[in-house]
Amino acid sequence: MTLDGERTTVETGATGADLFSGRREVVVLRVNGELKDLDTPVAEGDEVEGVTIDSPDGLDVLRHSAAHVLAQAVQQVNPDAKLGIGPPVRDGFYYDFDVETPFTPEDLKALDKVMARIIKDGQTFERRVVTDDEARAELANEPYKLELIGLKGSGSADDAAGEGVSVEVGAGELTIYDNVRRDGTVAWKDLCRGPHLPSTRLIGNGFQLMRSAAAYWRGSEKNPQLQRVYGTAWPTKDELRAYTERLAEAERRDHRRIGAEMDLFSFNDQVGSALPLFHPKGGVIKRVMEDYVRQRHIEEGFSYVGTPHITKEELFFTSGHLPYYADTMFPALDLEEVGDHGRYRLKAMNCPMHNLIFSSRGRSYRELPIRLFEFGTVYRYEKSGVVQGLTRVRGLTQDDSHSYVTPEQAPDEVKHLLNFMLSVLTDFGLDDFYLELSTRDDSKPDKFVGTDEDWAKATAVLEKVAVESGLELVADPGGAAFYGPKISVQAKDAIGRTWQMGTVQYDFNQPKGFGLEYTAADGTKQQPVMIHSAKFGSIERFMGVLIEHYAGLFPAWLAPVQVLAVPVAEAFDDYLKDVVAELKARGIRAELDLSDDRFAKKIRNASKEKVPFVLIAGGEDVEAGAVSFRYRDGRQDNGVPVAEAIERIVSAVRERSQV
Repeated sequence: MTLDGERTTVETGATGADLFSGRREVVVLRVNGELKDLDTPVAEGDEVEGVTIDSPDGLDVLRHSAAHVLAQAVQQVNPDAKLGIGPPVRDGFYYDFDVETPFTPEDLKALDKVMARIIKDGQTFERRVVTDDEARAELANEPYKLELIGLKGSGSADDAAGEGVSVEVGAGELTIYDNVRRDGTVAWKDLCRGPHLPSTRLIGNGFQLMRSAAAYWRGSEKNPQLQRVYGTAWPTKDELRAYTERLAEAERRDHRRIGAEMDLFSFNDQVGSALPLFHPKGGVIKRVMEDYVRQRHIEEGFSYVGTPHITKEELFFTSGHLPYYADTMFPALDLEEVGDHGRYRLKAMNCPMHNLIFSSRGRSYRELPIRLFEFGTVYRYEKSGVVQGLTRVRGLTQDDSHSYVTPEQAPDEVKHLLNFMLSVLTDFGLDDFYLELSTRDDSKPDKFVGTDEDWAKATAVLEKVAVESGLELVADPGGAAFYGPKISVQAKDAIGRTWQMGTVQYDFNQPKGFGLEYTAADGTKQQPVMIHSAKFGSIERFMGVLIEHYAGLFPAWLAPVQVLAVPVAEAFDDYLKDVVAELKARGIRAELDLSDDRFAKKIRNASKEKVPFVLIAGGEDVEAGAVSFRYRDGRQDNGVPVAEAIERIVSAVRERSQV
């Protein structure tokens, strides 16, 4: 057999625990590519790898095991609680429960202590294969588990059937995991596919319950509302502490809080959930972003176009988006009563209308590439449980572009778009990124359109360009759009969190559906390749990311107010008024604080509003024809001549100097 890449001989019936005895960090096996419990017997010819607790797969197993301990603790405290699903998620886990009253912070503290006792008890996770009928008998009092068993029997037990479903049941055998005490008695059990840690002791002191919230069963608003408890788990207490410190920093940077403090945007129930209202200062940032990316697109050879917010429903059938995206589109509007025949939809994507612009007249190969761009506002009915500030909204404006090229031009166009996208991110201060290549899931052919040949060719083009970029490339199998593969840029912010930013997608489907064609050099009609790209993704989401990346301390070129002039006393108002007028004449967003607040309060206000440059003037400054600079970090540069001060500010804005 092969053990961690090397050939070795083992006794028949040996388990992973035998093979990796003495290596406490190995908590699960990968046998012939599939994760298994550590006590799984292996056979001659198997390829076996020890998976450590600090690896991505090991962390998932740790967190899933912690979710089981949480569920055991909840039912120990409240035997009437009914079990939902408890999968690992990024940086932690959750478990859903049907309970009479929601969990309180005090409940979570109590559950933390119960979990600690279970962990200290050193219970083992023991796997049993059961039939459907046996599982139904054992879990007769768990209605949600019974529903999952039914899903397994129907062959639809994957995450398409609801979030987290695949961790419980799959297309193969049905299993229950027993939590067994050291005396051999069963303390608790749960329906689960596994694998799990060998012992609860490996969870140690590296876990913590974080919060609770309402959540719909299997993620559907049509289902009952349960109570979800979120937690986190790490291999060591030090790693847990580091994680909670990162969370605290993330909380300090939360764009929703900073947006309110800086008066950038708001949401209002009279408008509707996840539909942002941009206030004047937020509108400044939005306009600067739009002006920048509009000009960049023009420089990169794009033509600016515009399309309506509403269209007949048939257009999305032609494009292929319906029924693939029906669940995330707003319901159709039936306009029969107002004399217009047909059903209309709020626009959920811009590409179908761009196709109509392309097809509005004949096209020659000499015109290609044809590049169309617009700020297209689209509307998507995101579930209420996932909307979050600006980063997940229902009304969003995309810097959306579509390139129509010959097949031979496609590789160069993808490269051009990728370089364009990366340069945009760099200008906005995001320069730590990697690429993700999303491909189709061959096991789910009904979720994708096109031939194997189409997909192979498109994927090869994207992969080649991504590799040639020299950036790290991560595979995302199954993450492609229904019409073609995509490259997405994953950018890290100032505290190391990863955000998906722009995308480049290769589309061979829509040109076929719309009958798009151009006249080739030999006079024949040929089908173009369509390449989608968005540099920001959406302006709303990109702004939310930037607010958190900068913690509201925008570089001068993006700041809503770039300069605030603060006179030491009223006698110096007119002097600074002239300085502000000069700055405005140079295109700088400058304001003069003429409020009745005392000088110290004005300085505190400027700090709270995170203004990049505060110009102060007192008697000595006026006599010298100078100002004093006060920066956001508290530093001060006194006696700077007015002309020099203005040039410093103009230069910082022109060069897009970073914080």
